[in-house]
Amino acid sequence: MEYLLELAASPTAWVALATLVAMEIVLGIDNLIFISILTNKLPEEFRSKARRIGISMALIMRLGLLSTVAWIVQLTEPVIEVFGQVFSWKDMILIAGGLFLLWKATSEIHHSVDTRSKEEAKASSTVTLGFAAAIGQILVLDIVFSIDSIITAVGMTEHLPIMIIAVVSAVIVMLVAADPLAKFINDNPTVVMLALGFLIMIGMTLIAEGFGAHVPKGYVYAAMAFSTAIEVLNIIARKAREKREAAEG
Repeated sequence: MEYLLELAASPTAWVALATLVAMEIVLGIDNLIFISILTNKLPEEFRSKARRIGISMALIMRLGLLSTVAWIVQLTEPVIEVFGQVFSWKDMILIAGGLFLLWKATSEIHHSVDTRSKEEAKASSTVTLGFAAAIGQILVLDIVFSIDSIITAVGMTEHLPIMIIAVVSAVIVMLVAADPLAKFINDNPTVVMLALGFLIMIGMTLIAEGFGAHVPKGYVYAAMAFSTAIEVLNIIARKAREKREAAEG
């Protein structure tokens, strides 16, 4: 209790908490985009439930990983060398997660540009992606993003209570934002392609980091923010054009 009171009275601890909460929320955007795209392929009555389960699993996983901080830190230790390139468990997990994202995003793009009728494509998607399959794929990416998130938290502060509060706060924001984001993506088909492009970029970033090439997150999120701003302008322009055509007609 005395330790917690000292933390609460420390301005440095509050600054660290605010910084880490912001960082965890930003890192959660990747996970949230993937969950939104994936759950939108489910029947409508299952989508919200799948999102809640996926994000709740992310919280459980991150809190579980926080209880094994000493083990998490060891994941950054080299374990194998291939052609002069040294890899840690973290590197291999990031590479695997990046490859999975590339495969998933590419598959979704293929379905989006499929020349078959919408009814056939929708039927195919429903058959190939059930509720359990969606949860399983969300779980795979939860593992990758959770490990990345916790290692980032460990690198920013040594105080476990601060890490726990930051992780819980970020997941709460994800829970609140999940349904509106998924609805926005579902209501605007062009946004789906943009989001899939984001997943490819994130996948490539994970692979690059797994091979030791550090990619500043600021560059990635700045590109995502710029692309999103352009798409928002396109949506506004498209709706204005539709209103004008309706008024003229």
